[in-house]
Amino acid sequence: MENELTPTRLIREAIRAMQYSYSPYSHFRVGAALLAESGKIYRGCNIENAAYTPTNCAERTAFFKAVSEGEHEFDAICIVGGKDGIPEEYAPPCGVCRQVMMEFCDPETFKIILATDETHYTEFTLKELLPLGFGPGNLR
Repeated sequence: MENELTPTRLIREAIRAMQYSYSPYSHFRVGAALLAESGKIYRGCNIENAAYTPTNCAERTAFFKAVSEGEHEFDAICIVGGKDGIPEEYAPPCGVCRQVMMEFCDPETFKIILATDETHYTEFTLKELLPLGFGPGNLR
């Protein structure tokens, strides 16, 4: 990460974001903390909908908040989630969220941190979670 921010800070912010989850159907609460290259952190939570399809993941909520405020370059995201808000296992991003990350992030350097708490986490690059990803570079 270019911004010398420890994963611990992003984990804390993702856990904080998880408390705002609107998940009355799955009861699976997810929080995300997205670190922009500017150093600002954008939090997001999952927001469910009775029709299911309009549901928005925590990761995309964080990205859309950031982009709507003018950010387009990002260093890392932390994702925390679990049934009834208890993160017992890692909650990796879905395919749609990985594709959104591909739109705005360098797959070689963008870090995805999956955590259950401040001491239990793992890091991946976007390329590791989305090999051969299709992005803006494919359309140039």
